[in-house]
Amino acid sequence: MLSPAAASVPARTPSRPLRLYDSWWTVAAAGLVAMIVLTAGLWCSLHVRTDQTLHTAVLFVHLASLVLGFGAVLSADYYGLLWATGRCPLGEVIAATSRLHVPIWAGLGGLVASGLMLQPDLHSLLTQTKIALVALLTLNGLQAGLLGRRLAEATEPIGRGMTAWGGATALLSQACWWGAAAIGFLNTNR
Repeated sequence: MLSPAAASVPARTPSRPLRLYDSWWTVAAAGLVAMIVLTAGLWCSLHVRTDQTLHTAVLFVHLASLVLGFGAVLSADYYGLLWATGRCPLGEVIAATSRLHVPIWAGLGGLVASGLMLQPDLHSLLTQTKIALVALLTLNGLQAGLLGRRLAEATEPIGRGMTAWGGATALLSQACWWGAAAIGFLNTNR
């Protein structure tokens, strides 16, 4: 039989593990880790040399990753545009875009990994700009996950603040993807 003091203590609910999109702190920590990994990858790119055959294979992976990642981003942003224009319910947008996270991140990861093997000229202003765009794109993608979680948990109609957050996220994403793709094209034709 429990004592009165023990009976008044609430039962402990099992704690769940900390997840990436739980708070701004977890997203910031993931962003810091991502920037460290990108920096380490850039350092490694200074020491990797590829022969012509491997270079061709890596270039194919780079282009395939661009199609995968950027295509998924365009799809996600299209769904967001459908919702913003009243042509699609928010629940459908959240369901569709949550399924696109894997191809977006796989495409971005493939682009970064293959791009580091393409012997980037780290002294070039264009390449430095592209690296900055990729870093910004990564951080934007992480905070976009938090936005998606907040939208999915919303119990009230979405206000202007959250709508503006989503619009700014999509615009920044598009600017980074298009900018990095254009710089890649310009660097290839030098």
